[in-house]
Amino acid sequence: MKTKGTLIGFTAILMWSLLALMTAASGKMPPFQLSAITFAIGSLPGLVLFAVRPRRIALLKQPAKVWLTGIGGLFGYHFLYFTALRNAPAVEAGLIAYLWPLLIVVGSALLPGEKLRWHHLVGALAGLCGTFAIVSRNGLAFEAGYALGYGAAFLCAFTWAGYSLLTRRFDRVSTDVVTGFCLATAALSFVCHVMLEQTIWPVDAREWAAVVGLGLLPVGAAFYAWDYGVKNGDIQVIGAASYAAPLLSTIILVLSGFAEPSWRILLACVLITGGALLAARDMLRPGSRTAPAE
Repeated sequence: MKTKGTLIGFTAILMWSLLALMTAASGKMPPFQLSAITFAIGSLPGLVLFAVRPRRIALLKQPAKVWLTGIGGLFGYHFLYFTALRNAPAVEAGLIAYLWPLLIVVGSALLPGEKLRWHHLVGALAGLCGTFAIVSRNGLAFEAGYALGYGAAFLCAFTWAGYSLLTRRFDRVSTDVVTGFCLATAALSFVCHVMLEQTIWPVDAREWAAVVGLGLLPVGAAFYAWDYGVKNGDIQVIGAASYAAPLLSTIILVLSGFAEPSWRILLACVLITGGALLAARDMLRPGSRTAPAE
């Protein structure tokens, strides 16, 4: 069971590495509209399961704190992520948003029963240096034109890290509830879209394919896989593997022509991914958790 859960958790990481590419390829659809459509698509697997097994609908009855955490995490993260990619270069925004694995490691070290060690702090510093390499595109001159996108990406990372840490308390909640999170997020996004945005539809088949792909994979199946994986697999292995997401995402963007390779992007990849791996040393060396405090 643990091996199966771990492998399923890996698939979520692979799907999330496509998030920046598909968002960049989805055209100029505003964030709330894109969120509403993709989360509606993402709820389809769960709805099909409920249709086949109606008794599972009862699993949606959960305390308010579970719903607030799930909807806040999914709705908040993706609104901020889509906003970031609409208002800053895809690679830079994606890398900043992928600070969440590092934040999860540092944040979990502050939880009861855990210790904050030197490698957590050095890893966090390396991640911040990598982020600086992204936002300072022209030396020390911060490009104010991308401020909204960079800010949204930062908030995006903190939102997902907070959501992931909070959901550790709900390990007995069935993965079926993710369907409810997706539906609620789609509904909230639709309301916000009607109130705040102008509707813009994809202009060609490629953009439509990107929107559907978002809903089926990184904004759909990935959440079910992540939920199942962290609850039934090896959380240390899954957590360490998640640090490959920013590197994979950047490589995919460059290979797909949405970004030009540069030393700055390479440096940011090394610092953010390397810093996260250093901060996750306890995850990579499970036995070190029992070692004396450094």
